[in-house]
Amino acid sequence: MMFRRARNIVVLTALALVAIAGAFMPGAASAGMGYAVVPTAIIYPGETISGGQLQEVEVTNPNLASGYAKSIEEVRGMISKRTLLPGRTIPVSALREPYTVTRGSQIRLIFRIGSMTISAAGSPLEDGSTGQVVRARNMDSGVIVSGTVLADGTIHVAAK
Repeated sequence: MMFRRARNIVVLTALALVAIAGAFMPGAASAGMGYAVVPTAIIYPGETISGGQLQEVEVTNPNLASGYAKSIEEVRGMISKRTLLPGRTIPVSALREPYTVTRGSQIRLIFRIGSMTISAAGSPLEDGSTGQVVRARNMDSGVIVSGTVLADGTIHVAAK
């Protein structure tokens, strides 16, 4: 009998603390959860996402997992890695930057050492975004080299 009363006192104390906390922070429970970006039409893998395919909606589900896109600017121009359905949030992990160089295209290989620069025609052997290391074939010699993709579409080859 003594233990039951003690347990009831602990429960009542906890409920009182929750009520007091709610009184001092009334806006916390009713605060808006922000916005999420949802597609207005089906977006297929490999498709470039345009602003016309997107809509910002207010998030009302408190159990919604984090990691979704919160603004249209965050998604516009990205490439979808999987099918995105209308009305569903867009996970940031389902998006990627567009490739700067694509496999089989004509690019420029640049090698710099000191003030000397060597330039050659090349062809990437794989797709790559800015900052990625990709393999490319020197079109003149046929040698395969590795280099970093630059924003202008050239590949900077490092010395071995």
